[in-house]
Amino acid sequence: MAEPVETYPRPATTSTLPIPTVIVDDVHVVYRVTSSGGRSKSPAMALRNLARLSRTKVRQVHAVKGVTLSTYQGQAIGLLGSNGSGKSTLLRVMAGLLPATRGVIYSKEQPTLLGVNAALQNDLSGERNVILGCLAMGMSRDEAYERCTEIIEFSGIDERGDFSSLPMRTYSSGMAARLRFALASAKQHEVLLIDEALSTGDAHFRRRAEERMRELRKAAGTVVLVSHATDSIRETCDRAIWLESGLIRMDGPTDEVVTAYEKFMKEK
Repeated sequence: MAEPVETYPRPATTSTLPIPTVIVDDVHVVYRVTSSGGRSKSPAMALRNLARLSRTKVRQVHAVKGVTLSTYQGQAIGLLGSNGSGKSTLLRVMAGLLPATRGVIYSKEQPTLLGVNAALQNDLSGERNVILGCLAMGMSRDEAYERCTEIIEFSGIDERGDFSSLPMRTYSSGMAARLRFALASAKQHEVLLIDEALSTGDAHFRRRAEERMRELRKAAGTVVLVSHATDSIRETCDRAIWLESGLIRMDGPTDEVVTAYEKFMKEK
């Protein structure tokens, strides 16, 4: 049985109670995984694999195990954990992109999930993707065209050439990640979930992104950041949650949680 986890205290306020933005209540996520014996390298092996299909085993993977937490306005929360700990799965459930097997998610507004695989059209130019993205976020046509130049400048994709006019398929992973973040953060979100979207950016862009996240917090938004870069979490987050094997192992002030996590990873 997992040890009880200390609940992170609500942010201090002077006059009113803090407003929760997302409440995760005893959420479990279980995947069903099947295995049919791998690739066939010969016709004879293919026939044997076909014969095995009726005997295919179904395995259950318990990715998130009874997670309970609340986020509040003005918080920036770092979500830590080793590979396969359930971080990305938890974000997808919070964003409403993946159903919980058990438990409930309550959200003040629809969270926005920004990840390295955020949908942009590879055959369209970066500029066209920005325009369409702004329209999808509810901006008027005039506002979308007005904000386009600012978003592209923030992303820095044109610093070494006119890449904004080229199709997205010509971009490096770092350029695409920077454009996704610049686009998503151009609008104030009640809850912005960021899944490793900054890991491919350079140091200069990460500093700008960290400042943008501070601005989002000041506007009473909530930012949840998944990153293996503990320095970025220390710089931008006032709270950290350590998820390991689908369970919350620690939830508290950033420096305490990050220090414990780093010690765990060194000893692992």
